[in-house]
Amino acid sequence: MHPLVALVKKAVEQFVRKGQVISSDEELSRQMSERAGVFVCLKKDGQLRGCIGTIEPLTGCVTEEAVRNAIASATEDPRFLPVEEHELPGLEYTVDVLCPPEKITSLSGLDPSRYGVIVRKGNRKGLLLPCIEGVDTVQEQLRIAKAKAGIDPGDADIEISRFEVKRFK
Repeated sequence: MHPLVALVKKAVEQFVRKGQVISSDEELSRQMSERAGVFVCLKKDGQLRGCIGTIEPLTGCVTEEAVRNAIASATEDPRFLPVEEHELPGLEYTVDVLCPPEKITSLSGLDPSRYGVIVRKGNRKGLLLPCIEGVDTVQEQLRIAKAKAGIDPGDADIEISRFEVKRFK
């Protein structure tokens, strides 16, 4: 298990069991001192159990961002009830550190197995990570990202950015 994944696992377990927010690991924070958006996804029995993240960083470094988003994934994802203590042994964790997004002008620049996508229209914004099981086409990736943003599926007047991730399991 990568040290960043071990850190988010510890953060979730400490918060669920004791309501305490751990400090990010000092040595790991030095190694991962850059600022970046981070998504933390939790799975249970192979099914999504929570996923929360930030496109732009809100904290001082990747490890702080990961701890913050790990706790949010376990307790604030509106699609799920908060994680309970009895679920902790069965959880799997994935941490995606986002590379800076780049705007694209052609859909040929997208590949759902390599790039995540961000769609924007006005103040609405939707993001979908790369390599999502069952999302094999650019059209499906855009449809889901638009739905997350509340953008009409047929609306072509949107800004599209792509990004890569460093994925840790």
